[in-house]
Amino acid sequence: MNALPDRRLNAFRPDLAEEALKGTVAAGRYVTGVPARIAVPVAALRPRPDEAAGIDTQVLFGEGVRVLDRAGGWAWVKSDFDGYVGYLPETALDAAALPATHVVGVPRTFAYTGPDLRTPAAFALSIGSRLTVVGESETRGTRYFTLEGGQSVIAGHCLPVGGTAGGDYVAIAGRFLETPYLWGGRSGFGLDCSALVQLSMMMAGRSAPRDSDMQAAGLGTPVAREELRRGDLVFWKGHVAIMEDETTIIHANGHTMSVAREPLAAAIERTAYLYQQPTGYRRPV
Repeated sequence: MNALPDRRLNAFRPDLAEEALKGTVAAGRYVTGVPARIAVPVAALRPRPDEAAGIDTQVLFGEGVRVLDRAGGWAWVKSDFDGYVGYLPETALDAAALPATHVVGVPRTFAYTGPDLRTPAAFALSIGSRLTVVGESETRGTRYFTLEGGQSVIAGHCLPVGGTAGGDYVAIAGRFLETPYLWGGRSGFGLDCSALVQLSMMMAGRSAPRDSDMQAAGLGTPVAREELRRGDLVFWKGHVAIMEDETTIIHANGHTMSVAREPLAAAIERTAYLYQQPTGYRRPV
């Protein structure tokens, strides 16, 4: 019997599956899905429609999804960004309307109720959030963008869609230092080890799969430990770290419960009783 596709990246249930899986998995019917976008700062994507279920990953404000099903206040969706599949509350969605024009380019920022930093903040936004800008203004020397929903953001905190926060993804990862560790987190408010890699690469104009096993299986090319240099990745079973230089790593980890910097040798020694030795080293290309 053929193994089922990875449920993280393939939408299938006995009653319903995405159209692309027709002929691969059996389902009562197949759908292409309806486009929607995320309408809350961060939405948790879960493996089943249950608030008690663990978080697989997160989707960010303005990111697009395909809605495959809606039932009981939940939507079953597939992310346009990295193809991840899961359930989120229907209230986290609105209809896809005007296309995004900008992306938040700093770890965290605010959407204000008006074009003035003294006005109340309507909500917070993570790096990578996608914004539709419909206007621009200036107050006391600070430029603001007006969003489709009427809120205002600091223009200097935004990049045009397709722009980058710099070409060095390691430097971008360093901007997350001391950000809290969050299992399944994928935002500037909290993130896990593989999200640190994915988000940092995304903001440098590069792509990476979501989870560490996906990254270990196909992101870049293998290298030997003695060849490690800045930007290479170190993998353990269930964990990934970024080489800041030949001896130091940056990683989101459960030891400090944050994004932290430490010597690679010390990390290997510290984690050996749990994870043994690293399973591999890769150089993103």
